[in-house]
Amino acid sequence: MPDIVRRACNLCEACCGLELHVEGNKILSVRPDDADPLSEGYACPKGIAIADVHHDPDRVRQPMRRTPSGDFEPVSWEVALAEATRGLADVQRRHGKDAVALYIGNPVVHDHAAALVRAGLMAALGSRNCYSAGSQDTSPRFAASWYLYGSSFATPIPDLERTDYLLCIGANPVVSNGSLLTAPNMRARLRRLRARGGRLVVVDPRRSETAREADEHVAILPGGDAALLLGMVRVLLDEDRVDRAAIDALASGFAAVEARVRRLDRVALAASSGLSWETITRLAREFASAPTSAAYARIGVCNNRFGTLASWATDVLNLVAGRLGAAGGSMFSTPAVDPSRLSGIPGFDGHGRFHSRVRGLPETLGDLPAACLAEEIEALGNGQVRGLLTFAGNPVLSVPNGTRLDAALEQLEFQVSVDIYLNETTRHADLVLPPAWALAEDHYDLIFAPVAVRNFARWSPPAVEPEPGERADWEILLALAEGLGGGLTGVRPLDWLLKGAAKLGWQATPNHLLDLLLRTGTHGDGFLPRALRFGRFREGLSLQALREMPHGADLGPLEPGVARRVLHRDRRVHVSAGPFLAAFDRWASLPAAGAPAEGELLLIGRRDLRTNNSWMHNVPSLVSGRERCVLLVHPDDAGRAGVADGEMAILESRVHRGPVPVRLSEDMRPGVVSLPHGWGHASAARYLRTAGSRPGVSFNDWSDDAETEDTVGQSILNGVRVTLRKAQGDEIGAPEARQAS
Repeated sequence: MPDIVRRACNLCEACCGLELHVEGNKILSVRPDDADPLSEGYACPKGIAIADVHHDPDRVRQPMRRTPSGDFEPVSWEVALAEATRGLADVQRRHGKDAVALYIGNPVVHDHAAALVRAGLMAALGSRNCYSAGSQDTSPRFAASWYLYGSSFATPIPDLERTDYLLCIGANPVVSNGSLLTAPNMRARLRRLRARGGRLVVVDPRRSETAREADEHVAILPGGDAALLLGMVRVLLDEDRVDRAAIDALASGFAAVEARVRRLDRVALAASSGLSWETITRLAREFASAPTSAAYARIGVCNNRFGTLASWATDVLNLVAGRLGAAGGSMFSTPAVDPSRLSGIPGFDGHGRFHSRVRGLPETLGDLPAACLAEEIEALGNGQVRGLLTFAGNPVLSVPNGTRLDAALEQLEFQVSVDIYLNETTRHADLVLPPAWALAEDHYDLIFAPVAVRNFARWSPPAVEPEPGERADWEILLALAEGLGGGLTGVRPLDWLLKGAAKLGWQATPNHLLDLLLRTGTHGDGFLPRALRFGRFREGLSLQALREMPHGADLGPLEPGVARRVLHRDRRVHVSAGPFLAAFDRWASLPAAGAPAEGELLLIGRRDLRTNNSWMHNVPSLVSGRERCVLLVHPDDAGRAGVADGEMAILESRVHRGPVPVRLSEDMRPGVVSLPHGWGHASAARYLRTAGSRPGVSFNDWSDDAETEDTVGQSILNGVRVTLRKAQGDEIGAPEARQAS
């Protein structure tokens, strides 16, 4: 009989519970865990296919070194780690600490051990040139939370189980299962909301999968989110639907915000949002009149020129309407482990403490915007990036103007990649260090439990044993950190003590830190013996306690209140922080953007339930069926461009021109086209056979690295200006980088 292992899926933010049937070291089948308190027997196709990644014949299973001919050869771990640390250290010795850049991909937030070692690795490198996938889609939200609440990890989320009105802006949670909102099976949750008499309004330039479930779809103009949200705030102020005493009890500085909002021009707000003032007014009245309501904004809101301002405006709307911290409104979780407690560790929190060398773009959470990585490699002088360490990331497909970065990587003196695949980025590496796949490691939902629709904690055991010679990703990162003179935590005195303990036979691991955080957290046991526990410690958590709960611990619904998650000394929300007011004034001084210019279209991205950024296209079951890497075009725009459904067209931006297959769709707002992100596997087809058979094109080849968000410098991936025309015969299959810089 096969063994049954219950654990969380670590592929996306939903954290669904899975039941894996394992025999020997082979996973025979995967199904949802019906008893999981969070996902309630739901798992998406990616979760069901998680074992296919583990068994993928193209997955790299031993360290690989580039040969002089450009191929790769296997080497031992001892040789690989020695050469990796020696090569990185040599670049820094000759050119300075900032000469080695670090890029960390999205999987780090799905891996508690790697996330906890991240600070130690960053400290060991000592370089300001650190980048991450988060700087592509989340930095505006991180910065907004930092200034509002004193921690980037304090993110209010909609109380889906109790709200009567959900305003969903720039998000497609039916496909994403939530982003900065851990909520498995969003389709069922949204249907329950409507079944109890609630109302769902989705604001998106495309009639997305979530919009199809909604009572109303509002087709906003890309980049118009701040205008809509602040327009709604203006309506509530004009109609005196505001409880100023309640606002003042929670927040400071509202008067400065109110004065600015009252000066906004209604005609300009309507033009910038692409919506009528009547629509903005009606939405504001509905939002304020519902018994409970919550505004939820995500990637589409972050990925435009004023993404930080719009993220802030989302919370301001919730505050002004009396919904921030209220049951059924926009609430904070009470996590077993609160990442904001790690704010003192280098690189774990903050914004604007230093800036990039070439353009002066600010850091967020210790990371510079990935939009400037290529120029930092190309531009000569002190601090020029000459070496690169990547972990579970594929920036060639993830950052703007990917063709430019692809060429820039060839200029590096040395590159090390920690990754399970040879892909569009890691194919440039001198050494590839492959970790064991996640199913061979234990797992705790460190980053996403704090944004879950219900308080929960879950430890997941390994489903399989690591193959002989395999190493966990945190072990590889720690070995690199130690080889560069650092340690586990990045806090020098503590690392010194831990190294001393290791010499005496006790080896610290990320799980020791996790256990400490659990025991001393809100739901922890306080290290008290069971006989001495009382009050909140009575049923307190520890890592051992979680190991005895195969389906996890349900810690109850979200609790009202704000102050417990605010880290400012006054425990109040700072709505008038300087960066917000400065961004507001810059935004308000610009002429209304309005619709695209004559002959132009606005390009936006989209997600698919069966794909996960750039790295799951090598699983046959997830890429089978109808082609999904297609450009969605409204029939009116296709007619003007002379393009028919199913034909190839030429899409052109400032930095790139190339062919794309077209699919006509009434779901698109006229003037807006949509291409999914994460595709473009032709250059790695020899290493990724399934992905290479259906390579698609990369959205980020068309996005412009010269165009960045106003406050944090993040890439603008929502509203890229493009033109479209019918492809001529010899243009098909001939992409062209239009401008390198």
